[in-house]
Amino acid sequence: MPDKRVHRGPGPADKKLFAAKVVSDLRSAVADYSLLLGKGYGEKGALKLVGDRFSFTERQRLAVMRGACSDEQLAVRQKRQIRIEEISGKSIAVDGYNLLITIEAAMSGGAIFHGRDGCFRDLASIHGTYRKVTETIPAVELIGKFLEEKRVNDVQWFFDSPVSNSGRLKTLIGELAGENNWDWDIRLSVNPDAELIKSERVAVSSDSVILEKCKSWVNLSRSIIEEHLADSWIVVLGQS
Repeated sequence: MPDKRVHRGPGPADKKLFAAKVVSDLRSAVADYSLLLGKGYGEKGALKLVGDRFSFTERQRLAVMRGACSDEQLAVRQKRQIRIEEISGKSIAVDGYNLLITIEAAMSGGAIFHGRDGCFRDLASIHGTYRKVTETIPAVELIGKFLEEKRVNDVQWFFDSPVSNSGRLKTLIGELAGENNWDWDIRLSVNPDAELIKSERVAVSSDSVILEKCKSWVNLSRSIIEEHLADSWIVVLGQS
């Protein structure tokens, strides 16, 4: 069945799955899952233990997984993180779909999860094909204006070349950059994670592998949402 979505908004049951009365259990599950990870449990087995305890759906388990990390993982990520106040004048490398889809989701009322490491993450998935939605252009424009505010001019974007429509998205973002005089280098890559990990630039991503292996990273999506999308639906699963 073709993807006919026009928004990157919440799933049909999300208002119930992530209602205020459920958040306490979600936070407990994140704490338990993080503890098990720290004790050496496998991710799949630990998530099943925790999810079964709370009788969570697959979507709730996904939120728990994305919000959790062990103490060791947390320390590694924090060591590499730079504050948004330190980004002025720096060169950045952007995990394109990771940043764009989170901002699209926030703009369209989707649940945004505040993880234990302080990152904001969504539950949207592109399933091998990116579909432009109503929020795509406004999201790119918001990101661009935010980077202008922070005086970040040297920007590389990386998008997954195996994902369908990545070429069209590259063209669209390139046109928007040209219209706004943004000095953006937009690239398609078979493996954007590897590009960001090896780059000397400050990485922009909430992907756990990147956060733990890159030279440095900045929590850009969270800063954009907190400063410009304050009415977004934020589900707090952690306190960093």
